[in-house]
Amino acid sequence: MVKDALHEAEAKMKGAITALEDNLATIRTGRASPALVERLAVEYYGSPTQLQALATITVPEPRQLLIKPFDQTSLKDIERAIQASELGLTPNNDGKVIRLNLPPLTEERRRDLVKVVHHRLEEARVSIRNIRRHSHEDLREFEKEKMISEDELKRGEADLQKLTDRYVARVDELGQRKDAEIKEI
Repeated sequence: MVKDALHEAEAKMKGAITALEDNLATIRTGRASPALVERLAVEYYGSPTQLQALATITVPEPRQLLIKPFDQTSLKDIERAIQASELGLTPNNDGKVIRLNLPPLTEERRRDLVKVVHHRLEEARVSIRNIRRHSHEDLREFEKEKMISEDELKRGEADLQKLTDRYVARVDELGQRKDAEIKEI
């Protein structure tokens, strides 16, 4: 019973870490990465579609992204989506491909990005703590219904706290890595 609750909590915490990694990948650093635009929603034949489903995204140079649509008619839609996004990039369209040149980050923009990273890290920590709280409530419910003993409850709570600490440390580690990436000149 306790092991099942802990396994479920761990699976949810892994999901929170994966979501955080995906989220941090979309934050622009000094170098180009396809993850910056992969999930960008493009209005394609009336429905929002992720850019990665409409085009190949490559990095020909450290500060440039090359977007080659599978369907040339979607070129204007992709360009519109990039301009409307919060990326702050101007697409260069040559009729066949779109080039995105990433300018070097200013010190002010770096500080803003660090704040965004810290906000997303805190959201991940809160998510992990909420998972712990729900699992803790489940364990107490099991004990109340006499499905587990008080000793099993105490051991389960201790294991749950260790699990939570491990995943919060992982969040901190990801944050430090992204911080260093942003501050790198």
